[in-house]
Amino acid sequence: MTKLKLEEILERLQKLQTELEREIDQLLIEKRRQFHYSLEQGKVRFEQSFRALHRRQRVGLWRYLRGARIRHLLSAPIIYSVIIPLALLDLMITVYQHTCFRIYGIPLVRRADYLSVDRLQLSYLNAIEKLNCLYCSYGNGVVEYCREISARTEQYWCPIKHAQRTPDPHHLVEKFFDYGDAEAYRQRLQHLRRQWDECEPADRSGTGTGT
Repeated sequence: MTKLKLEEILERLQKLQTELEREIDQLLIEKRRQFHYSLEQGKVRFEQSFRALHRRQRVGLWRYLRGARIRHLLSAPIIYSVIIPLALLDLMITVYQHTCFRIYGIPLVRRADYLSVDRLQLSYLNAIEKLNCLYCSYGNGVVEYCREISARTEQYWCPIKHAQRTPDPHHLVEKFFDYGDAEAYRQRLQHLRRQWDECEPADRSGTGTGT
């Protein structure tokens, strides 16, 4: 496959991705109508009748604990112990980008775009289920947040594709230089270090005022 052909395919994929995002947005609007909620300044608002229906479907704590499987109870301390490295990673990656990204001129990643706690507003979840959802949302949000920071770091310092493609490369990798193309790396590295159009705002990133 020629490089031109690959670029044409990538361009079509980008257009399809934009179309897909529009369709997903439309689907979300339809789901809001179906489940009777709206978004007001980023906060979820359920209709009162639907919120009451949710409360009736909530499983009480005692009943929930009685029905819990032993393997879930025994593994819970191990699962929640991961909060320590996650929180440390969150702190260190935030400090890193707020110092180094400003030095390098890389747009900051908005942390708030990746960490969502909207599941806490679901009345059909009991306190333990809400805690579990909060933990999962935080853990996966931190990983997404770190992945974006890491991707931008890689574009700045080592934008070279691997000889063997990884299973799920980040969204910036297609701009990187081909493996073994020393001439392109030496001649265009400084240009690529200033090319951040893909980072705002389509992938929910900031422009230097991230939190």
